[in-house]
Amino acid sequence: MARCEQGYLCAVCGQDVGDITESELYLRYVLGEVAFESLDRLPERHIRCNPTLAQFIVAEGFAPIVVEGPFAKAHLDPAFVAVEEQRVTQGYLRLLELSTANRPIAEYPLPNAGAVRPFDTMSRDV
Repeated sequence: MARCEQGYLCAVCGQDVGDITESELYLRYVLGEVAFESLDRLPERHIRCNPTLAQFIVAEGFAPIVVEGPFAKAHLDPAFVAVEEQRVTQGYLRLLELSTANRPIAEYPLPNAGAVRPFDTMSRDV
């Protein structure tokens, strides 16, 4: 089967990423972490196949992800976690909105996309 007929396969689990609401690549795009020009070149993943990012989604209908180890939000600065939960959840809600909207792809990113870089909000005790 030709690549274009396969759809977008998850680089982690190999299954089809069948909807924008499952797409980690488009989540990162709406958050301003991926440039438009890179969308067709970067690997696709299900949001849940990137648990380090998915753990910050706190939305009705999205079953919570619990990460173990040093990247678990339980081990991160609470202020950073609050900012990331708000930011990533907002991006996920945008994907839900886009799944039923008819917008040009250039309008997908959130208005504040890229305004906050995740690690800028972490406290640094040096």
